[in-house]
Amino acid sequence: MTSHPRTWHIHNLNLVAEECIISLGALTVQDGVIAAIHEHVGTPEVAAFADAADVVIDGEGGYLLPGFIDMHVHGGHGADFMDATPQAYDTITRYHAGHGTTGMLATTMTAPQADIEAVLDCAARYREAEMPYAQLLGVHLEGPFISPRWPGAQNPAHISPPRPQWLAQWQRQWPDLIRQVTLAPEAEGALPFVAALHEAGIIAAAGHTDADYDTIVEAVRHGLSQAVHTFNAMTPLHHRQPGTAGAVLTTDAICAELIADGLHVHPAVIALLARVKPPEQLVLITDAMSAAGLGDGQYALGGLDVTVRSGEARLTQGGNLAGSTLTMIGAIRYMHRVVGVSLPDASRMASGNPARRLGIDGHTGSIAVGKRADLVWASPELEVRRTWVGGRSVTEG
Repeated sequence: MTSHPRTWHIHNLNLVAEECIISLGALTVQDGVIAAIHEHVGTPEVAAFADAADVVIDGEGGYLLPGFIDMHVHGGHGADFMDATPQAYDTITRYHAGHGTTGMLATTMTAPQADIEAVLDCAARYREAEMPYAQLLGVHLEGPFISPRWPGAQNPAHISPPRPQWLAQWQRQWPDLIRQVTLAPEAEGALPFVAALHEAGIIAAAGHTDADYDTIVEAVRHGLSQAVHTFNAMTPLHHRQPGTAGAVLTTDAICAELIADGLHVHPAVIALLARVKPPEQLVLITDAMSAAGLGDGQYALGGLDVTVRSGEARLTQGGNLAGSTLTMIGAIRYMHRVVGVSLPDASRMASGNPARRLGIDGHTGSIAVGKRADLVWASPELEVRRTWVGGRSVTEG
């Protein structure tokens, strides 16, 4: 990691704001906060900001984006959040910070209660200390309250119906730590459980679900508000049976997670999703597993063997897709270059929208004066050059 200058100034790059790109602008950070955004460089005022800065950086014609927030990520560079150690969490947050992520939800797998509680305890302790890389914003429980008909890469041996008593215990022991719970809304007792999540301020998300259209619509009335890795591990769209996918497409209250890697969803279907969802109701995620950043080989996910070939992760037995090796900057590039989404829109899906979902958009998620300097400097080819969290560089360079 590099030092943390009190004031720094970056110029000669394109600032990706929520609605537009400020061409060849500049930005000044003071005490970890965005102090000024400069659209008209070369003026005495901008020169004064640069002269007063401790460090001045030439952006070399690249881009400055708000830091990415990954609401669904399992691991990276050989580590998994289920490892439940500070060393593993350092490895994951360091790796993804190197690809532009400044905040994330530690995402679990379907597992025994004790293993899930080990993650909750480790995440709580990790958040109490100074987090040196990307910040853990909380925990996303992906299971165990899912459908045995749609396990995906989750271990079916540990699938459970909703357990309100577990949630109550976890909330008492680790208050405000759980930010999202993935579940199958059709399970017995799921709708009251969704309502309890909503009442507690926890995102209730449909995933690994056999629910039909009507069940999802009813779950929304109880507080369901998100769909997990949309189109994957859910009942598909059919013109007479719209299924979970049809409910996600047509219900504005549902925010759709998307793995934009060209493997999980065809680009034409991604384009359809982007057209029909309200602009604030689509979030990019990685669903990255421990193999991210390490190349092809044999790995494990939730106790199941995974084979990675050409960057594609699948269960060794059965062949189901098993998370991904995607990074957030990779998702941005795919959305922009392949799907044709504008860079400000892709950036909003990776930063502003997840920040709003988590209720932290008042201080992060976009480039604006007064917000925390969670920023990504990328080359003109959209390769990450440096990442800052609260104005502090968390990557080499």
